Amino acid sequence: MPAAPLTRRSCLGSLAGALASNAARAQPGRPNVVLIVSDDHGYADSSCYEHPDEVRTPNLDHLARRGVRFTCGYASAYVCAPTRAGLMTGRYQQRFGFYTASDSRIGLPLGEITIAGVLRRHGYATGAFGKWHLGIEPEYHPLKRGFEEFYGFLGHGAHDYFNLRRTEPFNSIWRNDQMVDDTGYLTDNLAREAVGFIERHRARPFFLYLPFNAVHFPLQAPEEDIRRHGTGNRNRDIYLGMLDRMDGAVGAVLTALERHGLERNTLLFFFSDNGGARQNFANNGALRDFKHSVYEGGIRVPFLASWPARLPQNTVCREPVICLDIFPTICAATGAALPKDRVLDGRDMLPALLGKASRPLHEALFWDGDEERRAVRAGSWKLVDNRGALELYHLESDLSEKNNLAGQRPEIVKRLQETFAAWRRTMAPRLARRGRSDSGDGGG
Repeated sequence: MPAAPLTRRSCLGSLAGALASNAARAQPGRPNVVLIVSDDHGYADSSCYEHPDEVRTPNLDHLARRGVRFTCGYASAYVCAPTRAGLMTGRYQQRFGFYTASDSRIGLPLGEITIAGVLRRHGYATGAFGKWHLGIEPEYHPLKRGFEEFYGFLGHGAHDYFNLRRTEPFNSIWRNDQMVDDTGYLTDNLAREAVGFIERHRARPFFLYLPFNAVHFPLQAPEEDIRRHGTGNRNRDIYLGMLDRMDGAVGAVLTALERHGLERNTLLFFFSDNGGARQNFANNGALRDFKHSVYEGGIRVPFLASWPARLPQNTVCREPVICLDIFPTICAATGAALPKDRVLDGRDMLPALLGKASRPLHEALFWDGDEERRAVRAGSWKLVDNRGALELYHLESDLSEKNNLAGQRPEIVKRLQETFAAWRRTMAPRLARRGRSDSGDGGG
C-alpha cells in the first residue's frame, strides 16, 4: 500500500498556535539535536513508506511531512550493537574491531570519540535514554562516554518491557550511575525520561539520544494496544501494539518540542538500527530477507530527518546514506569541530538534503560482520558475498534482489570485489580476537 496521508496522532495534542510558531522562528543560535533509534523495525512498518494496511505510524508520518524521508537509508550493520557503535563514532565500526553483537560484551573502545563527547565539549547538555549496548563495565557506561544523564539498560540486545526490577547490572534499569527499580511499560518510561530532559534543558542547546529497544523481541505490549489490531496473527498484533507505543513515544517528544517552541530549530533523525527481524514478525515489504542478512531487508531501514528551520519539508531523498553520516551532519549543523586525529567515514548530508551536492556522498558503502556475510554497494550496483557465493544486483531496477547478474557482468563483480578488499584491508581485527586494547578517554 502506498504511504498513507500524513495525519497527526491525537497523543501529540494541538500546537500552541501562533505563539509557539513565532517563538520557534525567533529562536537564534545552535539547533537542538534529537537522535531516535528504533530496534529491528521493519522497512514497511512505517506508514510514510509503502506499507500493509494494518500499519499506522502518524508521528513518524509527521516527521516525514516536516522533513525528509530517505529511500536508500542504511544501518551500518545487520545487527544492533555494531550499528550503534558506528552511529556514535561516525566511523565504520570495523575500524576499531566492533563487528557483531557479541563485541558489545567488550564495549566501544575507550579511544573512540563519541558524538555526545563532541557536543558536550561544544556546550550542549547531553542525555541518553534507552538501550546502550556498547559495554557493560563501569568504564564503558554512558556517563563515561560523553553523556551527562542516562536512563535505560546497558545490554545486551533485549529487555523485558514490563519487568523493570533490579537484577544483574547488564539487565537492570539504570538512572545515571545507579541501578533502580521501576514500574510501567519500558517504551513509555523512555518517553517520560526524554520529555523530562527536554523540560530541564529547554533554555540551552541539548543533544537527546533516544535509542529504543522497541520493537525488538520479546513480543510484549499492553493488552489494549494488542486488541486494536486484528490481523489474524496474535504475534503480529503484539508487534503492532509495540509499534504503536513507540510511535506514541516519538509523539510525546514532538509535543514537548512544540510546547516550548523548539521544534523548528531542532535537528531530528530517526532510523532503525538494522532491518526488521523475522523473530518479531516485522514486515520489510519489497526488500529481501531480514535482520542478520546483508540483503536489503537486513540493512536498508526507515530513515527520516527533520529540521524545519533549514531543511525542505515533505521531500524524498534517494541518495544512499548510512547512519555513519549522522555524526558529521550534526557537527556541521551545530558548528562543533570534527575530530581531526582519525578517519571519519560518515559524510555531511546537508548539501544533499539542500539540493546542493555536486557528487554522491559515498563512492561505496560496506557491510561485514566477520561472519562470512558481506556486501558492497557502489552506485546502483551491489555485490553480496554469502560464504563465497557471489551475487550481483542492480538495485535501481531490482530492489528485491531477485535477478543475480554475477554471471552476466563479471567485470562489475571483479571491480566490486577489489573495492571491498581494499576497504577491508584498512579495518582492524575483531575485538573478541585481540582482547581489550583501549586507550584514551572516549570523548567524555
